[in-house]
Amino acid sequence: MARRYQATAENVQDYWRLFVNRRAYVVQSPRPHPESGRHYYFRPKAGKDGAPLSLTEAIIRQHLEGRLTVGLYAMNPETQRSKWIAIDGDYADALKHLCELQWELQTANVEAALEMSRRGAHLWILAERPLLARECRLWITGVAVKLGIPVKGSGTPEGIEIFPKHDELKEGDFGNAIRGPLGIHRAIGARYWFYGADYSLDEQLAYLKRVTKLSEDHLRSLLGKVPECAGSPRSAPEQKRDWRHPSSRIQFRILDHVEVRRKVGRNWIARCPSCASAGRDTSKDNLAISVDEPQKYICWAGCTREMIRAALGVPVPTRSMAGVRA
Repeated sequence: MARRYQATAENVQDYWRLFVNRRAYVVQSPRPHPESGRHYYFRPKAGKDGAPLSLTEAIIRQHLEGRLTVGLYAMNPETQRSKWIAIDGDYADALKHLCELQWELQTANVEAALEMSRRGAHLWILAERPLLARECRLWITGVAVKLGIPVKGSGTPEGIEIFPKHDELKEGDFGNAIRGPLGIHRAIGARYWFYGADYSLDEQLAYLKRVTKLSEDHLRSLLGKVPECAGSPRSAPEQKRDWRHPSSRIQFRILDHVEVRRKVGRNWIARCPSCASAGRDTSKDNLAISVDEPQKYICWAGCTREMIRAALGVPVPTRSMAGVRA
């Protein structure tokens, strides 16, 4: 088990200023799922009405001290902005690719902090002030395209994942959460540190405070250098949008939400989220996703698209949102 630490009030306040962008959060289960053995994340609720709890400094203190592990949402739907960009890699070449990204960013005068993780690493870019999610995604996708680094969900089941994962969030949406930095992974009881400082809360947070923060002006100057093929805002408005690019109006990408198990013919196979929420699909093969057109997917057990999206917490838009493709 990881060593327990005593977090100071200053530690908690520093962490909040660096990483907390909204009060919604998730908690990693302390016990593994009886079938999958995985430690899933859930939104904590209180009382008989099941109202979701809001993040507090007390919860952050418990996270830093290792008593629980929280996942943080990148985007605030009221502003469509994020305090940070997190790039997650958990595949075979992930650490190599993240180091290549870190070097490329450094040449553009952007400092990124590399954090250990269970199967790869996370690369964090901290903002001077919250940045528009869409611009963050366009920029990082463009850098990845330039380096030949795969982006998960853009026609491939493996690759880096970019947080924030959405260009926009509608009222009531949450987007996707990522394990909060310096948290203990409940599966192995290990705390993951940043490579740039000694392994203590004081030193780690002091390092993160020293990391140069990305300004909006700098981000937009970098966006001006992103190739149009990566979805640059410089593209003409009448240009046909490609669903694979973050500049597209498509907000939902199924490959961003499920773990692909294998490939059968022209389909990726995964566990159906709707079946899983009902305790079914223990063989994890009910969901088929088209390799060529990943926006097309089907549950062989009969779950509808609406049921799958609802189980993922990303419901299908209503008619009032007709301008957004599902």
